[in-house]
Amino acid sequence: MKKNRRDFLKHLGMGTGALLFADGLAYTPSKGLAGPPEGLGNHQLPDLPYAYNALEPVIDEETVRLHHDKHHAGYVKGLNRAEMNLEEARKKGDFALIKHWEREAAFHGSGHILHSIYWNNLSPKGNDFPKDRLLVELRRSFGGFDDFKKQMLAATNSVEGSGWGVLAYQPFFKGLVILQAEKHQDLIQWGAVPLLVIDVWEHAYYLKYQNRRSEYVENVFRIIDWTDVAARYETMLT
Repeated sequence: MKKNRRDFLKHLGMGTGALLFADGLAYTPSKGLAGPPEGLGNHQLPDLPYAYNALEPVIDEETVRLHHDKHHAGYVKGLNRAEMNLEEARKKGDFALIKHWEREAAFHGSGHILHSIYWNNLSPKGNDFPKDRLLVELRRSFGGFDDFKKQMLAATNSVEGSGWGVLAYQPFFKGLVILQAEKHQDLIQWGAVPLLVIDVWEHAYYLKYQNRRSEYVENVFRIIDWTDVAARYETMLT
């Protein structure tokens, strides 16, 4: 039953957020990821899987603290507010503000999901190189790890305004794709499931790097937990 449900969700063509709550966020709750909420409007800010200063010197303690406790928490609050207002609209049969609250749910929901992945994509130890089936697929999809890294760096650095660089599994193509996300939700392919995300909103790096986004992105590769990325990829194959 579980496998059939996963296959159904993977091929349904649902948006990124729905797929991630179905498969991506719940599979390692021990690492502090948010699982499905108990009812609407009850999403919780997940704990960090490490100390605030654990990612130094790549990302400083103050940035991590503000990023997690203020920015990520704000997306959780915004998602809960949007869900409660949508529920109220359904009860009253009054959808005058539907456009606003659907936008809020997309923006804040995607922000919550991507940040929950981001924290667990990173590790104080990191590991320089992916292994096993993930490495094989990176080679198949991009020609090699170095070619993947060059494209991922370029795509992430060239995100217009605020957003994310995303390595995702695209079940429709049965392969890996590199995508850009403006804000949290724009420019993403339907059905794509993020495996690795790099936050390039200014709040993710500006205290330490100022306008040197490319330096921050290059340094993030030093603390990527490829074991976590590979585990996400493996869930797409089962």
